[in-house]
Amino acid sequence: MLIPVHDANPVRRTPVVTYALIALNVVIFLLSPLSGFGSRYDSPESRVCAENGYYYEYGAIPRELVGGGPRVDPPEVVATDRGPVRCKVVPDPDKIPALSVLFAMFMHGGWVHLIGNMLYLYVFGNNVEDRMGRGHFALFYLAAGYLATYGFALLNPGSVQPLVGASGAIAAVLGAYLYLYPKARVTSLVPLLLFLPLRFPAWAVLGFYFVLQWLYFQGLGVSGDANVAYSAHLVGFASGFAYTWALYGRRKSGRGPAGPAGPADPQPYPHTLPPAPVIPPTPPG
Repeated sequence: MLIPVHDANPVRRTPVVTYALIALNVVIFLLSPLSGFGSRYDSPESRVCAENGYYYEYGAIPRELVGGGPRVDPPEVVATDRGPVRCKVVPDPDKIPALSVLFAMFMHGGWVHLIGNMLYLYVFGNNVEDRMGRGHFALFYLAAGYLATYGFALLNPGSVQPLVGASGAIAAVLGAYLYLYPKARVTSLVPLLLFLPLRFPAWAVLGFYFVLQWLYFQGLGVSGDANVAYSAHLVGFASGFAYTWALYGRRKSGRGPAGPAGPADPQPYPHTLPPAPVIPPTPPG
């Protein structure tokens, strides 16, 4: 496993959308029952019930999205380490499944889930935003989140487990970054080497991420978390890479929308500065 913390790939302008997405995710998590701040609850049981209701009220549930079944209500009994907890079920008759996908993109199941996602978005999102432009990047991010969630739902149409997190949208950002900046140097912590920071090319870091998600999804020699939607990560990553290839690859090959030659594709911000021009000496008068 690699934990990216920095990339040697400067941007030309402040990544406003990336910072806004990070701030919004953090604020929503802090205001949710999942943040771990228990002072607002009378007992551990009331907190468990609040978390359970929050998941089912705002999370994206595959059966509601594509299964065609009735609305899924929170379970009345929740299993915990201390034993089963009985909760009062309060169904929300006005829940709109398609809108829950948007809500779920800004929900996280815990601090590790939140910090991991925001770290990846912070490291890689700024450059993709810089290349696409702010408005384009915002639409790309949201559309990718929807695509990843519905992709997972189509593969698991009968699931009643709420899906939460920005992982699908962020995976699309990783796929886009891989296409745009495969040779950018990414500093990553290596847990197997006592979190030693090492620099790798982006294709190695992000390629390793994709392969690891695939192995987890297939269960091939590695054991992942049963509560993680690996297929949503794969759909998001593949869609982000494919979209960016279709957008920028077509322009480079002369099939862009502006004509046979296509517009000159903006180059990535240079990793090193070009050599300074040489000024010839003034000839003697």
